[in-house]
Amino acid sequence: MSIKYTKDHEWVTVDGDVATIGISVYAQEQLGDVVFVEVPEMDQSLGKSDSLAVVESVKAASDVYTPVSGEVVEVNSELEDNPSLVNEDAEGSGWFAKLKISDAGELDELMSADEYKEYVEGLG
Repeated sequence: MSIKYTKDHEWVTVDGDVATIGISVYAQEQLGDVVFVEVPEMDQSLGKSDSLAVVESVKAASDVYTPVSGEVVEVNSELEDNPSLVNEDAEGSGWFAKLKISDAGELDELMSADEYKEYVEGLG
């Protein structure tokens, strides 16, 4: 499945019934240098739009919300030692957590890459 986005600038990709979640390149550019990332606890159940993580940068601290409901099955522990991964590869190795999706229908509410690009350009 291709990448999908939220209006809050989270991205999600899906492999089987597991969603990988992070923040978009646009979001990390707005934050500036990321200095700390708090990832969720393993096995934590989250509803759509629940707080998934906290990102602190030189500019601000921001909550990251999960675009889908599910249970945390993996966290990116590398972010504890190297939070700058979010700046270096926001939509790759800078992912925050993986969730086992409990309602795949929620994915239909997210934007495609083209829709997100248009959305961000409109924020201008």
